Amino acid sequence: MRQLAASAVLVLAACTAAPAPAPTGAPGPAPSEIVDLHAAMTVPGLEDRRFDHATYWRAVEPYLGEPWTVEEAGRSAEGREIHRLTAGSGPTRVMLWSQMHGDESTASMALADLIRFFHEQPEHRLTRSILEGTTLHLIPMLNPDGAERFQRRNAQGVDVNRDARRLVTPEGRALKAAHDAFQPDFGFNLHDQDPAIRVGNSDRQAAIALLAPAFNEARGVNDRRRAAMQVASLLVDAVEPLVGDHVARYDDTFNARAFGDLMAAWGTSTVLIESGGWAEDPQKQHLRRTNFVALVTALDAIATGRYQAYGTDLYEGLAFNGRRVPDLLLEGGTVVVPGLPPLRADVMVNYDRPLLEEGGVISDVGDLGGYEAQDTLDVSGLYLIADPEALDATGAIGPGMPAHFTVAEDLAGERVRFRFRGGR
Repeated sequence: MRQLAASAVLVLAACTAAPAPAPTGAPGPAPSEIVDLHAAMTVPGLEDRRFDHATYWRAVEPYLGEPWTVEEAGRSAEGREIHRLTAGSGPTRVMLWSQMHGDESTASMALADLIRFFHEQPEHRLTRSILEGTTLHLIPMLNPDGAERFQRRNAQGVDVNRDARRLVTPEGRALKAAHDAFQPDFGFNLHDQDPAIRVGNSDRQAAIALLAPAFNEARGVNDRRRAAMQVASLLVDAVEPLVGDHVARYDDTFNARAFGDLMAAWGTSTVLIESGGWAEDPQKQHLRRTNFVALVTALDAIATGRYQAYGTDLYEGLAFNGRRVPDLLLEGGTVVVPGLPPLRADVMVNYDRPLLEEGGVISDVGDLGGYEAQDTLDVSGLYLIADPEALDATGAIGPGMPAHFTVAEDLAGERVRFRFRGGR
């Protein structure tokens, strides 16, 4: 059955592939030009990436006139409206969806800026090129209930991006229905990834990870996936001036539950853009700008057919996402747990909200000398006295418990140096 299904996918992909427009030969926009454009088109009110459904649409509402039409794509589990925006009259259909994970909002901000750009500058050459060459469908916030809580999953506790096969969530059904009605030639699956991930074996933080997802377990390459790889190669060029060599390639193992993979199986040339982290950018505004540059460049290249001038080598030459580097090492202290002997030990901490250095949870305790971390706090000669919330039901400390300590100069905790409450 699996072999028959894979063959059917190949036939479907071949039948639904739309002929790409011939390349125009005109040079594409310089990234610096789009950066300057973004400075004027940045939508206010989204400077904090932790926004809810109402905040997002309140910020975007002034720009929802021409060329945009707004429709309801569906309702979330808690009844919030999932908006779909359409613009353009070109022959190539492109669908972009973001924030299917409610705490992954970087691309949603960039899409707001894109909405404003097309609305306020209808005569700009890039607006005209894109809207004459493509028809766009945007779903900027697929999981509004998750956004309300700034959590990955929807209100029912389901990861919407693992619901492409069963379609048990209303959010997943809304995305599938939008795909089936629109039949996009290209799709952009827009996400955020862990900012602690490195590029390959290097020490470089992955700012952007790209993927042209496989459409079958064999990771085959047909015309539609090759087109996605060409667009991904173009994106490497587009984002390099903003993030340098901090670009990685996402794992392309086929996942039969994931929307990106099944979009590819359904015949859409799909490109995944994952926004990781960037130094001194806790609200991901630099990566918001990077996404805007990437999307404008890609849409113009698709509209004109310019992406066909690219091979797949820039994309295939990227190092894969590498290791995750832990967030913080508390080094050289003495851990004190009530009822137990004091213990000379290091403590490794991972943040639930790493960009804000909040929600620290213990990941390891012991001799961690030589282990790498993104940041190290030397507490040599000090006592880390575990607060009650750092202890489990048995009164022990260990991985998974909140990193809450009173850091003192004495065992009794009378000369307090500072209190560590899961962050600094």
